[in-house]
Amino acid sequence: MKIKGLFFDVGNTLLFPNRRRILASLHERQVFPSEELLQAIERRTKREFDALVESHTAVDYGFWQIFYAHLLEELGIAGDGICADLVARTRISANWCDLRPGTREVLLEFGKNYRLGVISNADGRIAEILAQCGIADCFETILDSGVVGAEKPTAAIFEAAVDSLGVTPRESLYVGDVYSVDYLGAAGIGMRSVLFDVVGAYIGSGLPRVESLQELAEQLRFA
Repeated sequence: MKIKGLFFDVGNTLLFPNRRRILASLHERQVFPSEELLQAIERRTKREFDALVESHTAVDYGFWQIFYAHLLEELGIAGDGICADLVARTRISANWCDLRPGTREVLLEFGKNYRLGVISNADGRIAEILAQCGIADCFETILDSGVVGAEKPTAAIFEAAVDSLGVTPRESLYVGDVYSVDYLGAAGIGMRSVLFDVVGAYIGSGLPRVESLQELAEQLRFA
């Protein structure tokens, strides 16, 4: 069935973390993790988090707690306080404000062929942040879990998103970066999904994946 609705996650898909803001407590200690280390920790955390979610184990802490626990261990830094600070800064939507070059241009091209929407687990401010970054007007609808009252991967937020555009799940494609949250959440209501896998966490998994919006555009062109 032809795709009519194209939906996007925000974090690590449309917008990327401002490391200066988020890692401030490390920088104050004159600790500056390399991008290579951060990406390696992200790959490890995604695989670990996905396994926890899929096993139906009671997960007492979220993705970012796992991520920063691993990072601090690698850096040889102990202390719950610094981990809590890093997690708190990461959960602030305003600290996700780095936009890849060409993002707006590709979204505008997508808008010529598809109806565009956003589905994001956030703090109620994601529409404001997208506007500040100059891309909010590319979307007809922006669903923020902090406003909707339901988080991915629960069906409610995905169902609300497709309803908001008047498309069916089978006519929709969702693009997000975490398998257990984005891919499985969308698939759970019958949406198609592609992983936005910049760090290569899902290479060799057999799952549909892209590493840029430009690559997504190429795949859709030949779909």
